Amino acid sequence: MANIKKEIEDKFGNRLRARVNGILMEDEKILMIKHRMGDDRVFWNVPGGGMHYGKNAEQNLIREFYEETGLNIAIRQYLFVHEFLQPPLHAIELFFEVKRKGGKLYRGIDPEMHPDLQVIEDIQFLDISQINQIPNEDKHAVFWGIKSINDIRIWKGYFNFENKCIK
Repeated sequence: MANIKKEIEDKFGNRLRARVNGILMEDEKILMIKHRMGDDRVFWNVPGGGMHYGKNAEQNLIREFYEETGLNIAIRQYLFVHEFLQPPLHAIELFFEVKRKGGKLYRGIDPEMHPDLQVIEDIQFLDISQINQIPNEDKHAVFWGIKSINDIRIWKGYFNFENKCIK
C-alpha cells in the first residue's frame, strides 16, 4: 500500500490542482466512492477529479464521472468551492449537483494512476446515516456534519474545512 501513497504524492502532490466533483442524489442517497490511500487508509468522496487544460468544468466533470462510475450525467447547478490543503496535496475543488442521464453504474478507474495501483475500491449510494457512520478522517470534510440530504443544496460559498496549512 505504501506504493499507492507514493504514487498519489508523485502524481498530485506539491502543486495546486483544480478539481471538479459531482454530487449525485437519488432516493435520499448520495453516490460515494471509497478510495484506497495507502497505509491502510481509505477516503470516501463523491466522484470527481482533476481538470484537463482546455476543457471547462462541465466537460471535465462529465469525463471524470464517467471514468469513475460508468454514468453519463448532466450538470444541474454549481453548489460551492472547497479548498483542500493537506500537504503535500492542495486543491481547489468545485462541487456541482448532477443528474443521471444514462449509463450503467460500475466501479471505474483513475486513468492517471498505474493499472496496478488503482485507488477506487468501492462505489455505493449511501444515505445520511451511512455517511455519518464513516469516521471523519475517512471521508471528505464537507460530509462531516451533514444532517440531511437537503444540507447539500443550501451550501453556498467558499469552505476550507480541517485544512492543515504549512506554517
